[in-house]
Amino acid sequence: MEFNEKLQQLRKQKGMTQQELAEKLFVSRTAISKWESGRGYPNLDSLKAIASFFAVQIDELISSNQVLTIAAENQKQEKGHFRDLVFGLLDVCTVLLFFLPLFAEKDDYFIRATSLLTLDGVAFYLRIAYFIVVSLSVITGVLTLALQNCTALLWTKFKTKASLMLGVIAVLLFVISQQPYAAVFALSLLIIKAIMLIKRR
Repeated sequence: MEFNEKLQQLRKQKGMTQQELAEKLFVSRTAISKWESGRGYPNLDSLKAIASFFAVQIDELISSNQVLTIAAENQKQEKGHFRDLVFGLLDVCTVLLFFLPLFAEKDDYFIRATSLLTLDGVAFYLRIAYFIVVSLSVITGVLTLALQNCTALLWTKFKTKASLMLGVIAVLLFVISQQPYAAVFALSLLIIKAIMLIKRR
């Protein structure tokens, strides 16, 4: 008997609806429906909760090969969550460009350091470009942190690419406009992201 059939049988033996079981296991009714229809397996924590609730052993519910598959999937998800956390925090860190004196502006015979908020000695279009790139990076970071559990296909494909693309644009923009400190700051964040991606493989 497959896991989905065992789960359905155990639930019916207790005379419970999918919604009632979902509430006991602290998952959604959709998750129970998915598991019972054979369209997926619970993660290890949910599997332990199911075994505990029905007072059965995990190996009575699912084969050892399936447990290994679930464990591998859990590990992949945890790595993805960690990467999202790091990417999100790094993107949010770009907000520091608004406040730290990492931009240079000419002041008569001197070049002084200033933050993006007080930057006046560059062309207006450059200031607008800086504001747009930094703001989009911060927004991407906030969304990445806020939507860590979002499984929408478009978002899961978009978030990492958007973060990397904005990082590259920021570095190029700061290098071309001769803002070395801001460029180094943006490049440092980009290098950390690249290391995270390489480690993930």
